[in-house]
Order: sequence, then C-alpha cells, then structure tokens
Amino acid sequence: MRLRNIPGAKEAITQSEYVIQEPQKAKGQWSGLFPAPGPVHIEVGMGKGRFIMDMAKLHPEINYVGIEMYDSVLLRAVQKREESNPLSNLYFLRVDARELPEIFEKGEVDKIYLNFSDPWPKDRHAKRRLTSRQFLTRYDQILKKEGTVEFKTDNRELFEFSIQEAEESGWKILVCTFDLHKDLKLCRDNVMTEYEEKFSSMGNPICKMILQR
Repeated sequence: MRLRNIPGAKEAITQSEYVIQEPQKAKGQWSGLFPAPGPVHIEVGMGKGRFIMDMAKLHPEINYVGIEMYDSVLLRAVQKREESNPLSNLYFLRVDARELPEIFEKGEVDKIYLNFSDPWPKDRHAKRRLTSRQFLTRYDQILKKEGTVEFKTDNRELFEFSIQEAEESGWKILVCTFDLHKDLKLCRDNVMTEYEEKFSSMGNPICKMILQR
C-alpha cells in the first residue's frame, strides 16, 4: 500500500548508500557489486523491507536486491535498515518493475519474491498485476533456467488469477497452497512479511505458489 508522500524522500533516497542509482548500468554485473559472490534473489514490491532484510540476515551467502517504486515507501525501508545491523548482502532499487529486463541480464537472477502485491482489482488493470502474463514474461527474461518465482497473498481472487496466468503462460507450478500456515513443511522456513503477520492474525488464509519456467 502506498504511503503518504514524505517531503524530502526522493532526495534522501538519492543520497543513501543502500540504494543503487542508475541500476541499468549494473546489468550483467550484479554479482560484482556485492562484497562476496553468491546467488542473486530479488523482491519486487518490497514495501517497507522487513521480509528482504530478514532474509538477508538469515542467508548471508545470498545477495538480495529489494525493489520498490514509491519514494516514500522506499524511504521507510532505508530508515529501517539504518537502524539495524549492517547487511553487506542487500541493496535497494527505486524503479518500476516493468524495467527489470533493462536492469538484469538473462540468467542473472536466481529467485524472485512477490509478497502481497497490489491486486489491481479492476479488469482493465489486469496487466499491472505482478503475476500477470506480461510480468511473467519479464521474469523469464532475467531468471536462470531453473530459477523460481515465489508468490504470497491473502487475496484469493488474485491467487486464482495468478494460477491461470501461470498455466496459460507455460510455467510449472511447483507448489500451490491456499492455506500456507496449515502446511507444516512449507511453514518450516517461512519468513513472514508485515502484511502476512497482520492478515494471518485476523484469520485470513495465506496463499502461496512457487513457479518455475
């Protein structure tokens, strides 16, 4: 969800050492931007950054890139990171996800996370959904051959739409559950987002799928 505009957010992001400026120039060279080599995982629409920061702490052997298009939201993630312990395996980007093929080379990304994405409920906005066939095509352009897309939401209608889009676009659905928190195996390594914690505490079932080309 978009936050209210915060005065000075754009300037603060531009000056932050945690935000990569002009990320298109890093295309094909992302592994070299991190202190240590490792797989590159990205979160598209990371919000305030809790999920990807927790992942970076748990998996120092993996390099993470958090992507957010709204200045005020990204600023919250930057501020949160400034308050936490240093993380050398995490950078942020302020870009529109439609630009992903201009930022990452073919096969440069090992995994993509989509967490509680905007459902864009109106039919005319379907192509804006991050699990639409248009976005799945973009992910295919940057993922490794065996790379995966992991998607979580509490929106049943969006989840069913995503299943249909994946199947019609030729993706394999490796995992599909309409109630993640009742699946002990999947929950074992599950890292929750702010929205996941909020919605699950309200009794909303959390849906999850893992896709592979």
